[in-house]
Amino acid sequence: MQQALEYADILQIPFVFTSNGDSFVFHDKTGLYGNVETELPMDEFPSPEFLWELYLKYKNIDTPEALEVVEQDYYVDISGMSPRYYQQNAVNRTVEAIAKKQDRILLVMATGTGKTYTAFNIIWRLWKGQIKKRILFLADRNALLTQTKNGDFSPFGSEIMHIIKNRKIDKSYQIYFALYQGLTGNEESKNAYKEFSRDFFDLVVIDECHRGSASEASAWREVLDYFSAAT
Repeated sequence: MQQALEYADILQIPFVFTSNGDSFVFHDKTGLYGNVETELPMDEFPSPEFLWELYLKYKNIDTPEALEVVEQDYYVDISGMSPRYYQQNAVNRTVEAIAKKQDRILLVMATGTGKTYTAFNIIWRLWKGQIKKRILFLADRNALLTQTKNGDFSPFGSEIMHIIKNRKIDKSYQIYFALYQGLTGNEESKNAYKEFSRDFFDLVVIDECHRGSASEASAWREVLDYFSAAT
């Protein structure tokens, strides 16, 4: 049981089962089943539906709208690629936070852990479920925009994605990629982001925000403040 509990902590799973072949021991971290540990006969193993309902109560996901958000499936990659456990943790916790109306979420992930792929999976689930229909992805290097659009984000299809260049705004797309510095400038006429209404985007994703957008004095912060004012 102890080893299973350690794995459960890593995977952020609240339910743990062990068996000696004659019965099960059900360890419930939510405390909603009754005792923390309960011995169950072999024919009384909880159903997936029961455990899912218990999990929703544990996470306080109690409205049809919130349920619709968290039940949207991941993208199914025909190559067999799927998020690693820590990426799933990040995606699931982000989606659950959005389901509970949290507007600002910060993910802290080390270099090489697949931040862009994680962002894709978050956006895919929210976009596929029509929870977030128009998305802005901000970065600070041109290479990141092209790499992201043609790489991890390619399942969206190029017809709905657009990289904003030369401050030229086209409002006919659903997923936009842009440089912070490509939307702002020292002159008001160069603040291209203002061509969008404040509520145009349902979701704004900032890649590596620690590089400058988090600073109160940063010109890049203007973009974030502009769109966040609509929430």
